[in-house]
Order: sequence, then structure tokens, then C-alpha cells
Amino acid sequence: MKTCPNCHTQLDDNAAFCTNCGMPFSSSPGDAPQYAPPAYTAPAAPLYDHTAEFDPKDISNNKVYAMVPYLLGSIGIIIALLAASGSKYVEFHIRQVIKMTVASILMWIAAMLLCWTIIAPVAALIMSVVLGVIKIICFFQICSGKAVEPAIVRSLPFLK
Repeated sequence: MKTCPNCHTQLDDNAAFCTNCGMPFSSSPGDAPQYAPPAYTAPAAPLYDHTAEFDPKDISNNKVYAMVPYLLGSIGIIIALLAASGSKYVEFHIRQVIKMTVASILMWIAAMLLCWTIIAPVAALIMSVVLGVIKIICFFQICSGKAVEPAIVRSLPFLK
């Protein structure tokens, strides 16, 4: 009787492969097996989650300053820059708020240029609500100490 080195199933001596796991047997007893089961690899972190790039102490010390730009907009950006000037975590969130602000301004410029259509201003209004919801989501992510690029803004190539 032959024993499969992979799953330890008992097989006939003339078996060319294991009927349980499918591992092929070598033609001569001294050859190494040709099949190795795939090793488990941990799932990779999403490309847009940058939490691991920041010092946990920096995150815990500057959470409040990272929240301010999402709450106060342009004035919040200035406050956060002055209050936590050396924090990479706060700088990351300031960049995200600036991206959202630029996207919002461009959206409203397009809506004003196309104001003669009803669709463009309505779409701009809906997108403003969506950006507001994204800011709220980002605010709560900061509360849990995360640094994640906002959902819609990260997919805009001109804001990289």
C-alpha cells in the first residue's frame, strides 16, 4: 500500500495520483513530489487604508485636530495646520478635506455653467449631500483612529 505524503490516504501501489487530494506521485521513489499545496497568505490591506503608516501615538494625540477640517471646512484646515503642524496623521486628513473641497468647487462650477439645464444643478445638489455623508463617515473613522481615503474622492484621478 502506498500512502499519500500530502493527506496520508492509503492507496494502491500502482496509483499515479492520490484519489483524495489529487497529488501526483513521482515516477521513481527518489524523486521529490511535483505538487505542493498552496500556502496560506494573509489578505493584503486595501490600498486606500493608510492607518498602518502612522504612529499610534500621533493618531491618539491628534484625533481632535484631524476631526476639525471635516467639521469646519476651510477654517478647520487652517486651525488644524496651526494646532498640529508636525502631525503626519493630521496632514493626511487635511489633504483629504482639500480633495473633497476641490471636487465640490469643480462640481458647483459645472452646475453654474450648465444652470440652464435642470439636471446639472440637481445632480450637484445630490452630490453635495453625498460628499456631506462621506465627511461624516470620515469623521467617525477618525474617532476609531483610522486613516482611510474617502470613497468617491479616491477614485478621481486628477486629485492624486
